[in-house]
Amino acid sequence: MAAMTKTLLEIVQNILSSMDSEDVNSISDSVEAEQIAQVVEDTFYNIIATRSIPEHESLMKLTALSDVNFPTHFSYPANVKVVKKLWYDVSDNDTFEYREIRWCEPEDFLDMVDTRALGATVTNVVDKSGGTNLRIFNDRHPTVYTSFDDDYIVLDAHKASVDTTLQESKIRGFGTTYPIFSLTDAHVPDLDATMFPYLINESKSVCFSIFKGGADPKIEQATKRQKNYVQNDQHKQIKASKRNRYGRR
Repeated sequence: MAAMTKTLLEIVQNILSSMDSEDVNSISDSVEAEQIAQVVEDTFYNIIATRSIPEHESLMKLTALSDVNFPTHFSYPANVKVVKKLWYDVSDNDTFEYREIRWCEPEDFLDMVDTRALGATVTNVVDKSGGTNLRIFNDRHPTVYTSFDDDYIVLDAHKASVDTTLQESKIRGFGTTYPIFSLTDAHVPDLDATMFPYLINESKSVCFSIFKGGADPKIEQATKRQKNYVQNDQHKQIKASKRNRYGRR
């Protein structure tokens, strides 16, 4: 464990000490300790909800509906915050030939599929949420995807001769997920070590406001300083400044 990281119990003990409250050996030892642990959890989710934190980026699977009525539909797992890229295995013999599936804005997706003529290679699929008709290719692998409701992803095609529906085992996503916060003594919040002082000071500030009737100026000052720092120091790898690209790729 990195030197700057702390368990939930250590964070709660730190806050109790700053508040001149009774120390505990477990967060279950007192109601106050349990309340502080809840504040730390809320603060943790507030922090990660408003930031893109590199540690929370990973490869992911989407959930296939596996329903012939919705052959190209997937749903987002509950812990997914954002999908940044999507690939699908377009090999016909399980040789793992991943192709990037491009994002398509919902209106553009509809404009595209509406031009397809119904026939042997185009199936009329009713969208899962909106109930609108979508003309989906059934003789080729997908190339684009969209989402109409932020709950389901819809791809534009599937190759029925290979799979009757698109497969969860063949889709690969990359993006950001929400980590799980466990209200247990040994739990270490899933943050980079450099963000722990900010989590602790922000939690202290909230605890002083709720339980002591006001914020401590020193803690407020430290919280603002740490907030500015972590906004500019989230990646372990120093990355080059992004520049505009002009012309064709």
